[in-house]
This record gives sequence, structure tokens and C-alpha cells, in this order.
Amino acid sequence: MHAELTFPSAPTASHLRNTGNASAGYFHGPAGVQAGGVAVDSKTLLRGHKAVTIVHNGASYRLQATKLGKLILTK
Repeated sequence: MHAELTFPSAPTASHLRNTGNASAGYFHGPAGVQAGGVAVDSKTLLRGHKAVTIVHNGASYRLQATKLGKLILTK
């Protein structure tokens, strides 16, 4: 059983014209996040668990948080 996560889409041109604020409601990660990319807080992915399985192109990957606060991604 896989739980589906949904994330907000990037702001549209219409949204930007109407609000004048490109960052309203969006998480901006640390410096180093590529422009045009989406930053997702690890707490959103892990949802209180130590590890989650991510399925990408039919392959399963395990994302695990360590006791020292690091992340490990394994295939």
C-alpha cells in the first residue's frame, strides 16, 4: 500500500499577476536549491517515520533519517 503525497504546483503567471508575490505559500529551501526546482522539507516526506520508500520509474528507493539528522538514500 502506497500513500500518495501531493505538493503545491509552481505559481502560475496569472497567480503572480494577481498577488504580485511569487513566494506566497511556497517553501524556499536553503541556498543551493536549483532555480526552478521544488524544495520539499524532509518532514513532509518522512511524516514522523524513520524511513520511507520512494518509487521512481518502477524502482524502489529507501530514504532514511539517521540519529545524527542526516539522510541516506539507497536503492
